Amino acid sequence: MTELWRDPATPPEARVADLVSRMTTAEKVAQLSGIWWLDPDAGGMAPMLRESIGPQDTWDEVVADGLGQLTRTFGTAPLEPEEGLRILAQRQRDVMAGNRFGIPALAHEECLTGLAVWRATIYPAPLSWAASFDPDLVERMAGRIAGSMRSLGVHQGLAPVLDVVRDLRWGRVEETMGEDPHLAGVLASAYVRGLEQAGVVATLKHFVGYSASRAARNLAPVSMGPREIADVILPPFEMALRAGARSVMNSYTDIDGVPVAADPGLLSTLLRDRLGFAGTVASDYFSVAFLQTLHGVAGDLGEAAALALEAGIDVELPSTNAFGSPLLAALADGTVDEELVDRALSRVLLQKCELGLLDPGWAPVEPGPVDLDDAASRALARELAQRSIVLLANDGTLPLAPATRVAVVGPRADTPDAMLGCYSFPLHVLVHHPGVETGVAIPTVLESLAADLSTTYALGCPVLGGSDADIAEAAAVATDADVCVVVLGDQAGLFGKGTSGEGCDVPDLTLPGRQEELLEAVLATGTPVVAVLLVGRPYDLSRQADRLAAIVCGFFPGEEGGPALADVLTGRVNPSGRLPVGFPGAGSTQPSTYLAAPLAQRSGVSSVDPTPLFPFGHGLSYAAATWDAVSTANGPGWDTDGTCEVVVELANDADRPVSEVVQVYLHDRVASVVRPEQQLVAAVRVDLGPGDRGVVRLGLHADLTSFTGRDLVRLVEPGLVELRVGASSADIRAVLELELVGPARQVGVDRALEPTVAVEVR
Repeated sequence: MTELWRDPATPPEARVADLVSRMTTAEKVAQLSGIWWLDPDAGGMAPMLRESIGPQDTWDEVVADGLGQLTRTFGTAPLEPEEGLRILAQRQRDVMAGNRFGIPALAHEECLTGLAVWRATIYPAPLSWAASFDPDLVERMAGRIAGSMRSLGVHQGLAPVLDVVRDLRWGRVEETMGEDPHLAGVLASAYVRGLEQAGVVATLKHFVGYSASRAARNLAPVSMGPREIADVILPPFEMALRAGARSVMNSYTDIDGVPVAADPGLLSTLLRDRLGFAGTVASDYFSVAFLQTLHGVAGDLGEAAALALEAGIDVELPSTNAFGSPLLAALADGTVDEELVDRALSRVLLQKCELGLLDPGWAPVEPGPVDLDDAASRALARELAQRSIVLLANDGTLPLAPATRVAVVGPRADTPDAMLGCYSFPLHVLVHHPGVETGVAIPTVLESLAADLSTTYALGCPVLGGSDADIAEAAAVATDADVCVVVLGDQAGLFGKGTSGEGCDVPDLTLPGRQEELLEAVLATGTPVVAVLLVGRPYDLSRQADRLAAIVCGFFPGEEGGPALADVLTGRVNPSGRLPVGFPGAGSTQPSTYLAAPLAQRSGVSSVDPTPLFPFGHGLSYAAATWDAVSTANGPGWDTDGTCEVVVELANDADRPVSEVVQVYLHDRVASVVRPEQQLVAAVRVDLGPGDRGVVRLGLHADLTSFTGRDLVRLVEPGLVELRVGASSADIRAVLELELVGPARQVGVDRALEPTVAVEVR
């Protein structure tokens, strides 16, 4: 007779309960962690492995009782995809043979800028997704990423990052989707749908508060009240959970003295009881052990395991530190109740059941030819890069005419690295394998422009350092040109080995190294200068902006970023990206986001002006849509439990396609707590061909006006509000004055989180 847990016709919960009842304590614990292991003959061993499993353990001993996850089989060293498939398949056979139930491991990989394995397409970084304001395109990208993962036998992706930017000095700004929770939530939801609909588990990072660290230092403590958590930090997670995400990864930080990895109020009461999450909580790498080594709230790894399990962490990644022998010892001496293990185990096995890993006949993907960077993927990477490039300023110098003699200078002009974020495979892994080719073609800005224009080149200076002579050479090259394109920006890296990226925080927002000197040198020549920024965060250009002919920004636009920039600079593509983060004005050491309260705006009681140089939502085009009319079908009244319809009429009077991002901001005139001066509640991209007219209808439920009140209950409050409709947070084309009428109304997690959108083009 078939055991209940093996029967695919039995409900998954019953299958899991039956399997849990049959397992020994050691077999249960073995399912709660992963192993970061790579065959030494195939390119080396993963970092921290020996510290994780012990110097005497063999592979057979590691998998003897089973295994929860296999960590980054492909994403740890430059493996040909077919060879990685061979290794993963053999590892899975070993895991299945090593435990008496034949349960395979769940395989996970990083996928923040595309699947982070050798020879896979490198898409634009998440800050570029946000600059595109195009959730449909992001969903398509995620679907292709998921297809690559499925072809390799990978089940789970560690993305997207939903942290809302609170301070631009933070190194991980490049990994986020900007400073607005609504925009981040819409795009994260699109990414989650793309992964999950293709059968890959999406992992939301980092729950919660990670981006609000003091002084923007990585892993630094967070001082943040419950209202900021509820109204700014939490909404993207609520939206992405509703989109179907099946895994959540905890934040490294502590909030007001309690590490998130040991906080049941966040990982259980909030995440599960309030938000209804039923998937798995995976520890961020080493964060369970960090409860002992960094936070000092556990005396040993057994105590760390107890705290994490009680809080609600189900899986320890990347390898077994605490959820192994320390946890077994804590179970044996009664420090940990086995019911906590069973709770986590049931969630882990339920996810394996959903993925088919408990079904009879499951087998790993066998080696075979795989193309991870096909033409369709590259085309999609280019389209997203084109849509994400932001034209910040232009005096008419752009687009560049075909006969223009162009001096291309700067540290980011002639290097593929300029296109890549810190979680791209070349900068995350290949930096440890010098001499190995990148694996995919990544044209530079210089190469891409040289295909269209007459160009000369000089380095000017590297990202950091440089010489007076090199800067002088760049100025000389600029002098002899019609236009100078100076390509500036960041070197992405990890933990201080870059100017942007995880652990690469900065004290202020001046351009890295001597790049501002280089910019001044080419400006002094009198040649019109176009600044191209390839960056992971905005920088302070307030001293040069009014002297530059144009400013173009790409937030690490991926492997097709060079050709996409050439498309924009030469006018083949009409730029249409919009800023997901504002560019700072003078006084850039003062962190500020557009979600600022009235007292955080410019005022006569402070000498520091936080007004941005280029605001959230800003972006120019060579030809733009004409705004014909903005209206509401409701009149001035808006029921506190009703919907307001905003209608925007656009036209394209130009002789080329245009793309407008209609943005709607809420201003609450009087509220019971301090509210941001304005915040985004809707945004929709509208593409119009020459002569087209478009009508956008946005249905805004009153829930979108809700906020956390004095008693920490979310409510819709009656009173006067404005809907500011425009092309950016500072370019408002119409103000609709409305009154929310009716009783104050409490709302919960089932509230409306997004507007309804209908676009008609004729």
